[in-house]
This record gives sequence, C-alpha cells and structure tokens, in this order.
Amino acid sequence: MKNAFKYILNTISRPLLIKLSYWVRPILAFSMQGKNYTDPIDGKSFKNFLPYGYENQRENVLSPSTLSLERHRLLWLFLKNETDFFTAPLKVLHFAPEQAFYKRFRKLKNLEYTTTDLNSPLADVKADICNLPFKDDSYDVIFCNHVLEHIPDDSKAMQELYRVLKPGGWGIFQIPQELDRETTFEDDSITDRKERAKIFGQYDHVRIYGRDYFNKLRSIGFTVEEVDYTNILTKEDVNKCRLAPGEILPFVRK
Repeated sequence: MKNAFKYILNTISRPLLIKLSYWVRPILAFSMQGKNYTDPIDGKSFKNFLPYGYENQRENVLSPSTLSLERHRLLWLFLKNETDFFTAPLKVLHFAPEQAFYKRFRKLKNLEYTTTDLNSPLADVKADICNLPFKDDSYDVIFCNHVLEHIPDDSKAMQELYRVLKPGGWGIFQIPQELDRETTFEDDSITDRKERAKIFGQYDHVRIYGRDYFNKLRSIGFTVEEVDYTNILTKEDVNKCRLAPGEILPFVRK
C-alpha cells in the first residue's frame, strides 16, 4: 500500500485526486474501522491510519475518513479549544481549502466563508495569491496552510495576506518546516521533479522553510505567536490523534 500511495501522489494531479477521493473515502473508512486511533475532526476511530508522502512516506498519518494529516488534526483541535472560530461571526478567507475542513466550515452559520485558489475545484474564487482581487482589510480570519512553499515570491504573497486581513484579525499560515534549520533553503537550479521531491519533500515545492519563517512574517508586519500546541496536549492524546509532536502553529495577527 505504501508504494501504491507514493505512486498515486506523484502521478495524479491534485485537482483530480480531490475528485477521486470522494469515491474512495467511504470504502477506506469502512474497511479500516477500529479503536486504536481517532480522528478528532469527525470523531471516528480506526485500527490504523494510512501512509502519506511524495518522497519519504510517513506511516500511520492519513485519516481514512476525512483524509486529514497531522497538521489538519492539530489545527482543528487548536481552533476548537483555543479560539472562538466555531461561534463568533467571522468573515473567513481560506486558501487551497482542505477536504477535511471544506464542507464543515461551509456549514457553520457564524461564518461568511470564502475559498480561493488557482487550481482547486473547491475554490469559490480563482485567484493568484500574489495579486488578490479582494479589498484592503476585508477578512477577520485567513487560513493559508501549506501554500507558501509553492509560491516563488512568498514575500509578495505575505504582503497580500497582510493587506486583506482586517486590523485585529488573525490567521494561521502553516508550512512544512525543519525546525532545526535556522535559515530557509531555496535552489531554483534544481528542476528535475524527482530531485525536487527528494530535496524539498514534494516535486512542486520551491523551498524548505527554517525557523526564520516566523521572522519573515514579522518583517511583513504580522505579530506572530509560535504555538507548540502538542506540548499543551497529553502524550496520550497526541498519539491517539496521530499528531506530530513539536509541530509549530504560526498564529498571526494584524
């Protein structure tokens, strides 16, 4: 199964994967029922989660029911336990909306919810993150998770995120990050897909972020809180929900 998932991820486009997943999810969720691990997003439990990864695959991380990964489940728990996201009237902009969240956020009566992306079939607005068609100070909350590592000019993208966020508004901008790396690594000369996947973790990533990511956001104007939420949860819950210990949530404010 591990090799099959790796092949699928590296050969099928993301928009097509999203469409196919709607057919596959119910089968996977039914066949993998158990009591060992729980997806906090829908509360369903399984004997195991699925493997995931474009190059170096991680075992037991992809929820069969919501297709959430460690970062999605961590974000859900943080939003549920530490914010008023599910109750306050909020105008929300969500970049590259994840399947695990899309329908659930759309159903929330308290949200004015807009999704955006260049290619995703789940996007309400097709837009370039470096040239957004939204007015200044438009949104209370912005989610931009695992997007910026795809963007060559991430500084321009960050400036646009800052521009359309309301004063006093907040956002979460997760990225794949190596916390033991002080500075972000980029190399445009690496063009081979397999080599890029090997070095950057995915063929369409343009950098590996280091700890300087947080200061780059601060240089744009954001106030940044580096939230280690797994350190607040119990070890049992971290394992039960299959979270990544030590993963940092970049919680930003304007």
